[in-house]
Amino acid sequence: MVMHHNFRLFHLNTGIAGALLLSGCAATPASSLPTTNTVQSSAAITPLDTEAEPVELWQTTEMTVPLDPEHTALSINLNEVDDAAPATAIIALPDTPIATEKLTTHDLNQQLAAHRPDDLWQRIRDGFSLPHSEHARTVSARRWYARHQEYIDRTSARAQPYLHFIVEEAAQRNIPMELALLPIVESAFQPFAYSHGRASGIWQFIPSTGRMYGLKQNWWYDGRRDITASTLAAFDYLESLNKRFKDDWLLALAAYNSGGGTVSKAIRKNKRLGKPTDFWSLKLPRETRAYVPKLLAIRDIVANPEKHNIIMTSLVDEPYFEKVATGSQIDLAKAAELAEMPLKQLYQLNPAFNRWATDPDGPHHLLIPLDKSSQFKQNLAALPKENRVKWTRHRIRNGETLGHIAKRYKTTVAVIQDVNKVKGHMIRAGKNLIIPVAAQSLSSYSLSATQRAQSIKNRPKKGIKLTYKVQRGDTLWDISRMHNVAVRQLARWNAMAPRDTLRPGQKLVIWKSSSKVAKGKVPDMTPALNEITQRIRYTVRRGDSLSRISQRFNVSINKLKSWNPMARGKYLQPGQRLTLFVDITNQSGSI
Repeated sequence: MVMHHNFRLFHLNTGIAGALLLSGCAATPASSLPTTNTVQSSAAITPLDTEAEPVELWQTTEMTVPLDPEHTALSINLNEVDDAAPATAIIALPDTPIATEKLTTHDLNQQLAAHRPDDLWQRIRDGFSLPHSEHARTVSARRWYARHQEYIDRTSARAQPYLHFIVEEAAQRNIPMELALLPIVESAFQPFAYSHGRASGIWQFIPSTGRMYGLKQNWWYDGRRDITASTLAAFDYLESLNKRFKDDWLLALAAYNSGGGTVSKAIRKNKRLGKPTDFWSLKLPRETRAYVPKLLAIRDIVANPEKHNIIMTSLVDEPYFEKVATGSQIDLAKAAELAEMPLKQLYQLNPAFNRWATDPDGPHHLLIPLDKSSQFKQNLAALPKENRVKWTRHRIRNGETLGHIAKRYKTTVAVIQDVNKVKGHMIRAGKNLIIPVAAQSLSSYSLSATQRAQSIKNRPKKGIKLTYKVQRGDTLWDISRMHNVAVRQLARWNAMAPRDTLRPGQKLVIWKSSSKVAKGKVPDMTPALNEITQRIRYTVRRGDSLSRISQRFNVSINKLKSWNPMARGKYLQPGQRLTLFVDITNQSGSI
């Protein structure tokens, strides 16, 4: 007799988990099961951690599949079914037939949990301890998450390499396991996230707080993006805030977002007014008022996904990476080669390294996938330290400075000084310097800071792309006013934050709508500066007008307006600053 069963797929080595329906499996007592069994099947896998539609893998395919010794699972090589699906599916065999034809979200989540007792999501659920909330802000955030399965899938996939380490650290500190989910709210587990407030990494540290908690930041390395270092710093910071607010984790979380001073000020105000001082009663910045409810909402989704019609892709509760000591600077392309892994994957595990190599002053370690670490350590031990970075010899020319040389080789003056034991900035023409250089073309290091910024700047957008060359004294605010665009938008186009500093010669991308360009509403780009044309900043004096200034500097009123969009009104204000590009050979007196 042939009985029909619904079997649940709980693992695919491609990382796609889903539901698999097999029919036609002969129901034979376990004691008499053969070592192989012929299965005729019609199956479809619904991906749980991708944005793709359900993929039909095969239709009514007959194949022979091996049974494990205990006859509790089928192991099917999907290559035999479809070349486009190189994977092995492990399908749990239930003890009794399941009558339902359709797999519900609840059934699938339950089956996933039943067959994966080491599921990381379950471990996280078991550690939840923050108070439940049905506040309107929490309910609103929860509804949003419940409507966006694809967001949960993307975030879970990004979290996979990092989450076990974070959970282990939270467990050791005996803090609420909800805190392990905080990077979902902060950065959606994007390791290269950079906010308008200059916050960076999965925990979104701003520069000052990062330095306060020991996160080194320089040209080579930014500890705010170091997965292990930033996690330890984040938990240190959260524990400190929790102590400050007398074991009130909601207030600590609010302070993590807006600062301890902001929360303390709101508490003092409520006390003066005789109002409660819990998180929900405080008048805090809008972002902070939404911040804590978001974490509580995502906690509720993880705690009871089926209630919200969400499927949580199973994550194994075991380490993903090993921290391997390198002992010295190493080219990241060389490290990827030693680990036999893609360079992009190495950057994703080690996003703190800004350039093509690790920081010459350390930290001297890399996070390597656990299944690659043994091979990496073996290959690294066989590679002499002097071969871990490529070197070139540079002969100093007349007039060259360390700054010129550092810029040419995409490095820093400090590195050249350190490698060559140079004290100060005095160098002599004819002498040689040893310079560390990338082993591959810089474009190969696609996730280095330079290449990430270039990728963002090159990303197509609506309108016409213009380029502005930064001049001495420029700020993003000045340039945004000059070109009539928002500061945040200008910063975002150039992978920056509004308060980032600019350097002379830096090129910025500015996008303008085609209609504005056609109507001549786009200001002239900065003229090329040379011995004749100079850029000056002019402070408006009492009695000045655009006409008077244009006559004084022999430039047209239209050009004055194009260079200074904020000065297009009829009247100028004393103290207002204007940018002018003047031909010094066409000036009657001193400028």
